[in-house]
Amino acid sequence: MAHTLAPVTFSRASTNRLTRHDLGRFEGPSLAAALGRAVCEAGCLPRKEFFEAWEMARRVRRRLRGGRVVDLAGGHGLLAQALLLLDDSSPSALVVDAVLPPSAARLHASIAAVWPRLRDRVAFAEADLDNVTVAAGDLVVSCHACGDLTDRVLEVVFGLRTRGNLEPCHRTFWSCGATSGAIGVRSHGIRIRANGSSGTTAAVTGS
Repeated sequence: MAHTLAPVTFSRASTNRLTRHDLGRFEGPSLAAALGRAVCEAGCLPRKEFFEAWEMARRVRRRLRGGRVVDLAGGHGLLAQALLLLDDSSPSALVVDAVLPPSAARLHASIAAVWPRLRDRVAFAEADLDNVTVAAGDLVVSCHACGDLTDRVLEVVFGLRTRGNLEPCHRTFWSCGATSGAIGVRSHGIRIRANGSSGTTAAVTGS
């Protein structure tokens, strides 16, 4: 008796790397598809990181435009580069992590091969968050703000009255527009009060 194999499901939550074998999943002229193909050519990024970074970049740019992008705990830096592609008015991006993935440079080179204008606009730095210089007007983002990192990113944004977006691991999306007033943001079940900023929270779909 013949057995029918169940179709293989392409899970966006998988930690498997996107490779050239996945190029067919990113056909078409859209920016997301083109970026997906560049990521596949690099062959180093976990699948879930692509979809998380792209979704967050889209949501950020619906709210905030311009400004130097500062991607904290940025890993491969895909979020920062997606934000530059979605809004060319941002002059540059800085990707900061305590330990940068060795393949971050490979991913950036693959993206810059498609969009040469990004080649000299993305910098990577291995540093502690406390040693990062952030200026008013910067756009501070973090796609994987886990544990105490959530509060540290918030402190950076609130302290400088700049703009910020973060996505903690418990899937809350937080956005701050750096306007006057006091707000409360839920982070890991703790109510945070901050003066000098306003923000919103919304559920993030995805993996």
